[in-house]
Amino acid sequence: MDTINHFIGMAQDWLFEAMIQPVLYHLGFAGALEDAYDATLWLLAGFGQIIVLVCLIGPLQRWRPVEKVLDRKEIRLDVLYTVIHRLGLFRVALFFSIDPLFDSVFGQLHVWGLTTMQLDNLWPGVTDNALVSLAVYLVIFDLVEYLYHRAQHNVEWMWQLHAVHHSTRQMTMWSDNRNHLLDDLLHDAVIVVISQLIGVPPAQFVAIVAITQLMESLSHANLRVSFGSIGQRLLVGPKFHREHHAIAYETTATGKVVGNNYAVLFPFWDILFRTAYFKGNYGATGIADQLPEGGSRDYGRGFFAQQWLGFKRLAAAFRRRPRGA
Repeated sequence: MDTINHFIGMAQDWLFEAMIQPVLYHLGFAGALEDAYDATLWLLAGFGQIIVLVCLIGPLQRWRPVEKVLDRKEIRLDVLYTVIHRLGLFRVALFFSIDPLFDSVFGQLHVWGLTTMQLDNLWPGVTDNALVSLAVYLVIFDLVEYLYHRAQHNVEWMWQLHAVHHSTRQMTMWSDNRNHLLDDLLHDAVIVVISQLIGVPPAQFVAIVAITQLMESLSHANLRVSFGSIGQRLLVGPKFHREHHAIAYETTATGKVVGNNYAVLFPFWDILFRTAYFKGNYGATGIADQLPEGGSRDYGRGFFAQQWLGFKRLAAAFRRRPRGA
């Protein structure tokens, strides 16, 4: 682990000194160098993820695709979403805008004597081991992801934003990051608060996000593969998650999709909360009301259209709420 950390540190130093620092000096942002150095780690992690997507998951998709690629324009749109997120553009924006607010809030809490939990120190000699603490953090964050994801499907206004993600009809490894930006902002705010509360070190936090995102790319892949009767109960794979994206005709009166298979990494949470379904058959993906028989609802074909329509659905959801609710 020390060797890996040393290698990552060297790569971060090189990337910052060769690319980021000169640009900041040229633009007159020398005062942001310290924050930019920390943000460089996100960019480095993003480059690593793109390499894995192109060199590993991409060939797997071509080897055993679920369906023939028919809508390359939709895939190119998902690639744009991926570049915005995985190359750190969205997260760096948060780093300079939202994160300072959280740092200020938690700094004030510390001044008032309210300390946060340090899970690394929970079991000295065990949880302070980097690999052990990483595993513990992954389990905790996966529970948070499960609960948040389930809320996205069962709280009407959250679903109106999350619908951007489910509107994809051509699901591939690039589809994971097709999200409404406000949805991502709210999600990341929750994750940052949790990480602050349990004392996740910055490098560990980047590793947690990178591992989770890569697994989500795999689970969204156009890949006909199952982890087997036992394996699919241990780790979320393409077959398990594709069932979550399958067109569902069972909805509530407000149009929220009634779903299953919400877990991001570990199906254990779906099994525990009785939302697991292991009999999926690689069905068509999307939302029922996108179909002609469902009303042909428009969720947008381009980035800006999808973002704007998401805001319109959100506003309509709030207008429908009973007064005082």
